[in-house]
Amino acid sequence: MVMTLFKKLLFLLLFGFSSALMAQQLVVEVTQGVDSPVPVAVAPFGWGGDALPEDIAEIISQNLGRSGFFKSMNRENMLSFPEREEQVFFRDWRMVNQDYLVIGRMEPLSENEVKITFELYDVLKEERILVREVSVGKQSLRDAAHYVSDAVFEALTGIKGAFSTRIVYVAADRRDAENQRYRLRLADWDGERARTILESNEPILSPAWSFDGTKLAYVSFETTRPVIYIQHLATGQREQIQSFPGLNGAPAWSPDGHKLSLVLSKDGNPEIYVLDLRTRALDRMTQSSAIDTEPFWAPDGKSLFFTSDRGGSPQIYRMDLASRSVERVTYEGSYNARGRLTQDGRFLAMVHRGSSRRFQIAVQDLKSGRLDILTNSDYDESPSIAPNGSIVMYATQDGGRGILSAVSLDGRIRFNMPVPQGDVREPAWSPFLK
Repeated sequence: MVMTLFKKLLFLLLFGFSSALMAQQLVVEVTQGVDSPVPVAVAPFGWGGDALPEDIAEIISQNLGRSGFFKSMNRENMLSFPEREEQVFFRDWRMVNQDYLVIGRMEPLSENEVKITFELYDVLKEERILVREVSVGKQSLRDAAHYVSDAVFEALTGIKGAFSTRIVYVAADRRDAENQRYRLRLADWDGERARTILESNEPILSPAWSFDGTKLAYVSFETTRPVIYIQHLATGQREQIQSFPGLNGAPAWSPDGHKLSLVLSKDGNPEIYVLDLRTRALDRMTQSSAIDTEPFWAPDGKSLFFTSDRGGSPQIYRMDLASRSVERVTYEGSYNARGRLTQDGRFLAMVHRGSSRRFQIAVQDLKSGRLDILTNSDYDESPSIAPNGSIVMYATQDGGRGILSAVSLDGRIRFNMPVPQGDVREPAWSPFLK
């Protein structure tokens, strides 16, 4: 029997994974920003002690510049390096066309701990917007830099910063023509401090964060068949979820963390189920001759979204969990799949194929119904939304290899996370971390 396009894509999702030599780290590269990014200068933070393992001011500057909202000033173009308010001469910063200025200083609290004081200034108004202190260990300076970046970003945009979040992704290492190695990797939002969570000769798919950011669910073929696992990030402990004959895939956490939605074909056809992790009770949600897959939860936990070809082509549907009633959500285009919601439940990001016949990332406003195409490449997949709802990360192709890219919900900001050599897929952005 000839496979439908949807079934082919489902097969490719489970088994198709091109690979090359994997690099160890992702590096953010801005490819498109807002039309007029806001100029901001981050002066070197004052410190009188021994050399530190991280340059906090440089990390903050990179974070703000990589967001696409801001244009960070190069340090070599600064006329001075103020550390305190009385050292700030606004005239100098206006001369080099800066709108905002971040300064800071660090003081030792003990052998291994420092206090960081940072201040944000509006250069044009000549006033201080923000001043704050934080104490951290010397080995946590990168965390502190992300914290400062979040505070500055929110003060200037009104949007909660997501620089302290993390991402996971799957990378493939091809040893030879018949031997591949797959790694589930965890990293800072900018690809730094990447570490391997799981390594296997068989594919790893569909990593999904719990809503509290402490656990991951994913699919591993390490036993030669798809099995769902839960990994506790703090301890490294992992547990295998009930495994049934056929497909076990696409896990997604409920907002309260007590349930997983997943796809099982144990009864012969891919259907959506909900597993209660406390009781291990399994509840079948869909009853259809079509392929139902890729479930994900509404933020209020009252409904499930999923992809189905029950209407003749892959589209996204919503099920009310109380009544089990199902409604179609997407209509524009011949293919809409792999949906993800912003935390307010209003915007739905997805893989979309329209008149261009290309697979692109699109976003639909569920309130107005408007759909906007955000990307312009040929084969984009696996969208994942930053917890502040501003950026969609996704996997795409560049020169025959898989890379990660990101685009803002309005399409005006784009950046790549290129791997010099490698194949990267299946990105998942964490929630806000405590």
